[in-house]
Amino acid sequence: MVRALLRDQHPDLADLELRDVDGGWGAQMWRLGDDLAVRLPRTEDAPDLIRTEQKWLPVLAERLPLPTPVPLRVGEPSSLFGHVWTIARWVEGDPADQSPITDVGAAEVLAEFLRALHQEAPADAPLNPMRGVPLAEFRRSGEWFALLDGHPHEDAVHEIWEKALAAPVWDGPPLWLHADLHPANVVVRDGTLAGVVDFGDMCAGDPATDLSAAWILLPIGGASRFFDTYERADDATVTRARGWAVLRALGLIGIGRNGRLGLPGGKPTWEPAGYATLDRLVSHVTASHR
Repeated sequence: MVRALLRDQHPDLADLELRDVDGGWGAQMWRLGDDLAVRLPRTEDAPDLIRTEQKWLPVLAERLPLPTPVPLRVGEPSSLFGHVWTIARWVEGDPADQSPITDVGAAEVLAEFLRALHQEAPADAPLNPMRGVPLAEFRRSGEWFALLDGHPHEDAVHEIWEKALAAPVWDGPPLWLHADLHPANVVVRDGTLAGVVDFGDMCAGDPATDLSAAWILLPIGGASRFFDTYERADDATVTRARGWAVLRALGLIGIGRNGRLGLPGGKPTWEPAGYATLDRLVSHVTASHR
């Protein structure tokens, strides 16, 4: 079907080698030749996410210091496939849920990337009810914490979450966010961060959502170096970022557990990534209180 779509809408690319790619959540991806990727939506909301990426990522990509999957061609709905799809730049590397970042120097790489991204967004930038918003929106999400019943960090994580809820909310202008920085959405080469992918959730809002990546992606010891380089996060923003890291870790653990149990939509590599996030978060908080 992908070959037929290429022949129908982008015939100049139709004879390039086409290879399956393992991974993906809302979209299925194929590698096309050496430098391109084909992405087709496979969940209900994925077409809208792909449209967001097609519209806004080319606007931002030129100022970003890491490779990104910039959409180069648009595939329109047709009788062959009823949804929008895209041909994007291939980003070389291994996803971090399969090959975690081990080089603590990636802290500076990630910080410079987010410094470049976190600029004031225009009035028509997309909003996302699940990203960039006040953490109070998730105050009633206590059932997620059942995933930590009996875990050695259970009490410490609850304390981090409550402090994040109590922190002052973001009162600056809405900034551009990637909004979905977790291990499956970045790629790694030689132990360090080498690219950022999947911008479908990109939106405007509180940068604390993205700053949670200091614990989600970086090895122990990386968070302090990250915030030293990023420079723009006050204490309240760092506290909210810790709360976002808790939320994202619980999401990774839940989806990862489903994968371990063989349930639909599960990703077994995400569970250890979620627990590693909590380990790094608690370690950082403990060290900062000494």
